[in-house]
Amino acid sequence: MMNPLSKLESTKTSSSPIVPARTNLDHRGTYICPVCRHGQIETLSLMDAFACNFCRHIFTANLQNQSIQVVDSAQPMSWRWNGHNWRMVYQDDFNLTVVIWVVGLALVSLPPGIVWLSSQVFPPLEGSPGEVVPSIWVALTFVSHLILVLWLIAEHYQVPAYVSAKIQFRQLFGQR
Repeated sequence: MMNPLSKLESTKTSSSPIVPARTNLDHRGTYICPVCRHGQIETLSLMDAFACNFCRHIFTANLQNQSIQVVDSAQPMSWRWNGHNWRMVYQDDFNLTVVIWVVGLALVSLPPGIVWLSSQVFPPLEGSPGEVVPSIWVALTFVSHLILVLWLIAEHYQVPAYVSAKIQFRQLFGQR
């Protein structure tokens, strides 16, 4: 049986605009990784599980539902195979999502607010060389906390571009 990726490649090379046939998820196929969107997932030897050859995530498959779930992550993420590509199965935990966004908003706004308030309560002398330091300090506090929160959100939601960049960064420096 021909795997789905070779079917897609064979239709790309032909000049006819034939849409590739819809394929079912099975343990003999090779599919693009839904997490990093860079590697390919294949069946692990002697197991009913898939693994990515790039990001090294391990997935369990539910062939009746045509879905997979990542099992080596703290975040329970699932995807459904529609015959051509992966679609995220939304398992929204509304309470957790609200908490993450409220904590993120607090981390981005409160520290710069405290620095700004202290600069207003104890302002520098007008015309002194350090007059702009409080403004720079507020901006640096805001930017650094924003970067921290964006990193935490990318880790929590496993944003594909972030996961791929993180793996490529590790490979660049020889870490696995």
